[in-house]
Amino acid sequence: MALWRIRATVDDRPGYLSVLTASLALRSVNILAVQVHTTEEGAVDDFLVDAPDSLTEADVLAAVLKGRGRDAFVTRAEAQGLADQPTRALALAGRLMHEPDTLGETLVALLDATEVRWRPGTAGEPSGFHGGRMTLTDPAGGAYEVLRALPAFTPAEYARAQALVEIAGALVRQQRDQVTVLLADGAELVLRPATKHDLTALRELHEACSAETLHRRYLTGTVPGDARLRRLLEPAGGTTLVATTPAGAVVAAANLITEGDLGEVALLIEDVWQRRGLGTALLRRLFAHARRSGLAAVVAHTGADNVAMLRTLRRLGAGRIERDGALISVTMPTTAQPVGNETPAPHGFRRSAPKPDRSPG
Repeated sequence: MALWRIRATVDDRPGYLSVLTASLALRSVNILAVQVHTTEEGAVDDFLVDAPDSLTEADVLAAVLKGRGRDAFVTRAEAQGLADQPTRALALAGRLMHEPDTLGETLVALLDATEVRWRPGTAGEPSGFHGGRMTLTDPAGGAYEVLRALPAFTPAEYARAQALVEIAGALVRQQRDQVTVLLADGAELVLRPATKHDLTALRELHEACSAETLHRRYLTGTVPGDARLRRLLEPAGGTTLVATTPAGAVVAAANLITEGDLGEVALLIEDVWQRRGLGTALLRRLFAHARRSGLAAVVAHTGADNVAMLRTLRRLGAGRIERDGALISVTMPTTAQPVGNETPAPHGFRRSAPKPDRSPG
């Protein structure tokens, strides 16, 4: 027996697929897997079949045509084709997680393409596909051109390919934003953007912190629930950074949450990592992100007794300091002035900083 891949367009009408499968069955062709691609021309059926060794390519093609299949494509298949296309796409996405710079080879494997080219710039050509040519927008800039002779690309294949491009782009951006910092005492930590996959590690960070540390962050000694932690990991319009040890444990998290032209920053650092320069490193990166994002200023809320945090904020260029009971709000314009110089609020910037969202739920 031999493995074959068959692709043919069938009228999207009741019973027409059964005509094609019956024609294959008459030639003792066993269908191992089938996938249906919906197109404007009809349903494109993609089969992986097991056929007698005596059947030639012409014999298989004749059986497809007799079964009312049109625009047929027939080729020999390998054993790895036994995996269905969604499973194959997931496996390739897993490969990209470890090797995001292998996107070209991944697209070749996913689409059975003959060639993949990357072009810089937008070149004015929108993404899409026509026949055996596909153009994919690269989120990092430029575009990929994917070519194959036959069969023609389908909408489902285009959607899978674009999804892989976006995964690779996100991974490349994450690697680009990842840095290793050397603290004053010689310890090394990795600072990187947080992802939704850090939920368990972020929960463990909260559980490792003392009640005093949690109170300084949330004005309560309780650990936030998972729903709140998820929002902190991926804040709308802002960003969250985590600091990890070489072993991957998260020991600190820094949040920038935006509202209009103002950002609010907050830190949570595990007790044993406090007062070692980590807070300064995290806040500097959040401050730089706020400046790149066009924010007018950032504000930090902290307790009046949090001397270390206040000292750090002053080093970063505190512009205005306001006190409300035991709570101090420090505003830092993104055009920060030298340390110790208090400046008026930027033009158009509201003078009252928003109240902090410290609820743990």
